[in-house]
Amino acid sequence: MLEDAYTRLLALLDQDNIPYRLIDHAPEGRTELVSALRGNTLQQAAKCIILLVKLGKKVTKYVLAVVPGDAKVDLAAVKAFMGGTYVAFASTEIAERLAGSETGTILPFSFTPELELIVDPALLENEELYFNAARLDRSMALRASDYVKVARPRLGRLIQPRETSTESLASPDRTA
Repeated sequence: MLEDAYTRLLALLDQDNIPYRLIDHAPEGRTELVSALRGNTLQQAAKCIILLVKLGKKVTKYVLAVVPGDAKVDLAAVKAFMGGTYVAFASTEIAERLAGSETGTILPFSFTPELELIVDPALLENEELYFNAARLDRSMALRASDYVKVARPRLGRLIQPRETSTESLASPDRTA
């Protein structure tokens, strides 16, 4: 399962002659920690979350929401963007099956029609994106423009408003 998603990613990029960099590091799947290992900012990290969206009473859909690593997914925004009636995090089992990789290594690409790719445009404000390459011990750096060209996501606001530095100073007991 893990090697398949990694191999598919490399094949997809190589067939279109898309340049990328592979970064080997200690095994890590948490956004904050792996970003430190790679040397990128949290804003440059592509955080990938698989969500279940109900569209009425009988239709259920899964989406791969990709947001900047310093942001939190806004479930109400995803529900509105998708025209849904309910949104929740997918179970680990379903998320890993749809992604083709384990939690912490989910790619910001969908290789199945069962999983719709949606991306917050705030992530694309970065020149380069970083993400685990379907492995805990290897990441990829990819130009944002190339990512959009190859992945072809739907773009929409998916994140909660970010704290400003004065808000975080005023609320020292707030956790991330």
